[in-house]
Amino acid sequence: MVMPWSLPLASPTPRVDLAIVGAGVSGCALAAGLRQRGWRGSIDLLEIGRGPGGRAATRTSRQDNGLRINHGAPLFNIRVQTPPALVKALAQRGVIRPFSGSIQSLDAQRRLGPAIADGFSDGSLWQGAGGMDRLCGGLLDLAAEQGGALNRRFGTLVRHLRPERSKAGVSWTLQDASGASVVEARWLVLSGTLLAHPRGQQVFGWTEIPLEQAAQQLADPQLSAAQTQLAAIDAQASCNLLATLPQESAQAWLALPWDLLQCSPTAQERWGLRRIGIQPLDDGRCVVVAESSPAFAAAHLDVYGSRSSAAQLLGAKPEPTAEAQVLDALRDALIDLTELPLTGAQTQLMRWGAAFPIKPGLDPSHRLCPASAIGFCGDSLAGEGFGRIEGALSSAEALAEVLAAQL
Repeated sequence: MVMPWSLPLASPTPRVDLAIVGAGVSGCALAAGLRQRGWRGSIDLLEIGRGPGGRAATRTSRQDNGLRINHGAPLFNIRVQTPPALVKALAQRGVIRPFSGSIQSLDAQRRLGPAIADGFSDGSLWQGAGGMDRLCGGLLDLAAEQGGALNRRFGTLVRHLRPERSKAGVSWTLQDASGASVVEARWLVLSGTLLAHPRGQQVFGWTEIPLEQAAQQLADPQLSAAQTQLAAIDAQASCNLLATLPQESAQAWLALPWDLLQCSPTAQERWGLRRIGIQPLDDGRCVVVAESSPAFAAAHLDVYGSRSSAAQLLGAKPEPTAEAQVLDALRDALIDLTELPLTGAQTQLMRWGAAFPIKPGLDPSHRLCPASAIGFCGDSLAGEGFGRIEGALSSAEALAEVLAAQL
């Protein structure tokens, strides 16, 4: 009798049918998509952050229960006429809702104008109902409703990928930074590029590229091609200033005629800011999120927020002085651009070293490598939605369709 992988075995390392690395939009959407297609095998979802969402998460505070900050993506857009099916499912449940705020643009002379085509603010606009974290939270709820084991491992760094080939095929052991085994999986999906990209060596001092090492061991031409393409993807960084204003200071910001302000190319050159969002809180306070321009972020690639996952789990060493200088620069630019004070604001820095992938991305023909029992999804796959949440959703649905037939 063949024992299914989803049942406990003698090994101290848990075994599952599928391990998904990354609980951003695509990783969560893949779990939901597989369940909607009737697959009920066991899933381990591993995420370095303390919750799902990635850039589409909502930052909270253990010391401030009223604080909720959509710190990476204030909304998402769908540009295709037929949206991913998961969008409809989430909208029907009230998990996401159409964005109803005002979007305006600003030029270098502080002149307001209509929204500009920046790739993120056209098409149909959506946001999480109550916070962008509802997007990934809703996707995981959809997956859980369908049944099947779904284990969520937050605060978990996957550092090494160890494939093993046997008569039954390829299986994967995922290990942490110490080399301890976290989980063994019959199939593996990477929903991000970190484990396939040389930035792990360049930024965090890793001695190897985990997926490259695994591809060399397996000698699978399709996986080698996928690894090569993933490793070649460049990306834009992003530095975000998060400023929480007390009620007495928030009123002037909340009175502005826009909820989301896009900076024109000339404005970006002048102030180093790309987009500014205002988010009211239930107690009368508000949060202002100022996203840096790509040029500003590129000039400060080595500066990490002291609270970031990169600093806490990936080994990046935060520099308090450099972090304070970046915060001051963004704060000064925001004050100068808006001509409004940030009196009493509590500020923090949120930074992504690879926030926005740059084309061409991974060829969709390599989204699934059956001979190596591995698949890929995320906004780094080429096609409509590349570099956006739409791409993360659609790539996950496409992978679920072909992966369900293999599992």
